[in-house]
Amino acid sequence: MPLTEDDIKRIKSRGYPEWYFVVWDDVPRLRNVEGKCVFLKEDGSCSIYEDRPLGCRLYPLVYDPEKGAVLDNLCPKRDEVTYDESDVKALLSLIREIYGKST
Repeated sequence: MPLTEDDIKRIKSRGYPEWYFVVWDDVPRLRNVEGKCVFLKEDGSCSIYEDRPLGCRLYPLVYDPEKGAVLDNLCPKRDEVTYDESDVKALLSLIREIYGKST
């Protein structure tokens, strides 16, 4: 999951060390362990749910360069999710903040 500076500060303020983050393609992200988010518990819940990154809060809404904001086909609960224009605006703002790109 790509992270903003605020995401990192918030997570670090809970006592999690630098090890929980990785930089990939010049973008800070949450580390994965065995293909899963480091904060994903065995029961499938998030151990930092209240402090989770904005990208996690918006998921399964993701950005497709060809289609714009779409629901991730890999999400098993995709058909149960609704979103509105404010969610799309938040996602586009997040993309600009993290990647410095216009959408």
